Amino acid sequence: MSSREAPFVTSLGHAGLRIETSRVRVLCDPWLSKGGAFLGSWFPFPDNSHLATKQMLDCDWVAVSHEHLDHLDLDLLPTLPDRVRVVIPRYPSGVLRGRLARAGVRNVIEVGAWERLQLNPGGDWLTVIPEQSPMCHDAAILVVVNGFAIMHTNDARLTVSQGRRASEEVGHQLDLMGVQMSGASWHPICYDYPSDVSARIGADKRRSKFRAVVRMLRGVRPRLVLPYAGPPCFLDDSLRRHNLQMREPGVFPHQGQALTWLQERIPEQSALCLLPGDAIELGSEAVTRSPEWADFSLDDCDDYLDRYARQRSDDISATYARYPDPPSGSALYERFEDHFMRLGGMSNYFLERIGMTVRFEVAGDAGGTWDVRLGPDGVGVDRAKGRLASYGFAVEARWLDAVLTGEIRWEDLFLSLRFSAWREPDLYNDYLVGLLKHADPSALAAIEEYETGRDPDDMVVLRDRTRDRDVAVSRYCPHAGEDLSESAVLSDGVLRCLGHNFEFDLESGECLNARCSPLKVRPLAPSRT
Repeated sequence: MSSREAPFVTSLGHAGLRIETSRVRVLCDPWLSKGGAFLGSWFPFPDNSHLATKQMLDCDWVAVSHEHLDHLDLDLLPTLPDRVRVVIPRYPSGVLRGRLARAGVRNVIEVGAWERLQLNPGGDWLTVIPEQSPMCHDAAILVVVNGFAIMHTNDARLTVSQGRRASEEVGHQLDLMGVQMSGASWHPICYDYPSDVSARIGADKRRSKFRAVVRMLRGVRPRLVLPYAGPPCFLDDSLRRHNLQMREPGVFPHQGQALTWLQERIPEQSALCLLPGDAIELGSEAVTRSPEWADFSLDDCDDYLDRYARQRSDDISATYARYPDPPSGSALYERFEDHFMRLGGMSNYFLERIGMTVRFEVAGDAGGTWDVRLGPDGVGVDRAKGRLASYGFAVEARWLDAVLTGEIRWEDLFLSLRFSAWREPDLYNDYLVGLLKHADPSALAAIEEYETGRDPDDMVVLRDRTRDRDVAVSRYCPHAGEDLSESAVLSDGVLRCLGHNFEFDLESGECLNARCSPLKVRPLAPSRT
């Protein structure tokens, strides 16, 4: 490798990377704006605003993996020179491209799955690797410069086979693989659970995330691993309690905790932690540490977060000013009703699989308690009259109003954690969340096509070691189509899909923790020694 110019990879904080050689400069998912993301809720941890310099942002290309605002910095991207080209994956809907266009970003190039985009005449290129199921519009970005391969996985939950194919595409072992090991979830922390139940669910989610990454790394075996993409921190006084999720067993583990887990489980795998401004030269693997962090500790950070919150107080106040509480005469209920009637006309497939009443408890002068019935008979919206609901959201009118006006999306509101929720029975309904998250007919149709196109008779034999038997199950998870030959863990009669943590009973095939079609199962005879 010494005969080739090695690229420098600089951490921009969170999931942001800068990849640089003498002939190309690429930014991946830069998130540097001081106003945070998701209604002034999330902020990078630690602070990376010192990197928003002309020199650091001088680039030829920006790759944006998906529309989550901790990856899609709509304040930063419009300020870049017109010559900078912004690359995005080609998703089933045009939502990501539309958000960029509305922000004033024009030089946008969409790239299809595994399609190579040449970055320069020298042969450098990149491609995108979307998740297999279109239920989530997430994608990894593979960048190859001077023959060095950098896999920027961000939030994408790839299969092991996709990771292996990336190595095949470049013709050798991946040189650097960034892996997301911190959650981006409002469950369980926004739900009405007792503290011990919330802690147990959070611990399970943390371990499942870590285990899925370990399984990926054991299958792909990159030369070097970089845990990143979190955690966020919360600087608004009303949300500061969520910073406790950085500690065990919370759902927002920091990079140091992720690195320790990797070193303990796969000690043969080289891995490192880079803070914002730290850089590594691939090939030599020489690391340059930013002096910014000389006295900083990821673990002992309470004083740091206090100072950080004071520095961002004006930005947080600006968020509240931008989204005022709508007055009682603002017809919020009527607009809410119109919104859900429009959503309900987008996909009968989704309505059939939701099949519930969802209650919205909206605080503020224009608020109230409103029910939305979503099911095979269509959609109905009315003011609550005591009927039972299966799902409930409590939210301030100011944040709901921002969704109804189209200034933010439901996913932005959910990730902001500026709401609370309950459900009875306590089963996840991916179709309800999917309808709200996408709110786009093309995206919903792509999911229906994907899910109905799978062969239900394709089976795979898996080993339940705790019960000393083999079990034949549907090859593809009924939820999002993960290949269970790679993503399943069996224990005590339960199959857990590591893709999204859906659990299935190995006797009945029923999903145990979400509303989902059953898994087809066929127990086989116990093995004989």
